[in-house]
Amino acid sequence: MTPRTLAVVALIALAAPMLSGCVSMAIGAAATTGVAAAEERTMGDVVDDFTTNAQINGDLFAYSERLFQDVSIDVTEGRVLLTGKVPSPDDRVDAVRIAWQTDGVVEVINEIQVTETGGVESYLNDVRISNELRADLLFDGGVDSINYNVETVGGIIYLTGIARNQAELDLVVDHARTISGVKEIISHVRVKSS
Repeated sequence: MTPRTLAVVALIALAAPMLSGCVSMAIGAAATTGVAAAEERTMGDVVDDFTTNAQINGDLFAYSERLFQDVSIDVTEGRVLLTGKVPSPDDRVDAVRIAWQTDGVVEVINEIQVTETGGVESYLNDVRISNELRADLLFDGGVDSINYNVETVGGIIYLTGIARNQAELDLVVDHARTISGVKEIISHVRVKSS
């Protein structure tokens, strides 16, 4: 198993009790209070999204360790973003099917690319791009960075989350445009209604 696989399996193991009882859910909700207080989502939404993410990851792992390793998941308000690179169209369909089978999913955004994996250099470039954008957002006082999820695959930045307003979202996209190696920016960010 890769380090990522081990980390997610450990996360799923830790999250599993939250999936089975109200007491465990309350404990999990209490643990996320600090995060939820700073986000545009409610604490309940944060817990629901965490649970949905853990369930989809667990189901992907149970179905295929390779598919689990190849697909990344971000969940915001029940909207699931799937990204990554898979070798066949069937893998892409399987990942979407597994995501839709999970309770609480209201939308599945399929941004999985069907291609051979890009290798270590491509992966490291994607990690660099994502980390650079996350750092830019964190240190920009005009952006509530905790409300954004950033994934980069093949030089394409995928954004999800909740923007306080259009000006904030424009600022996030402007930051993304300044990063070297970015081929495209795809935003699935919802602008919060006033």
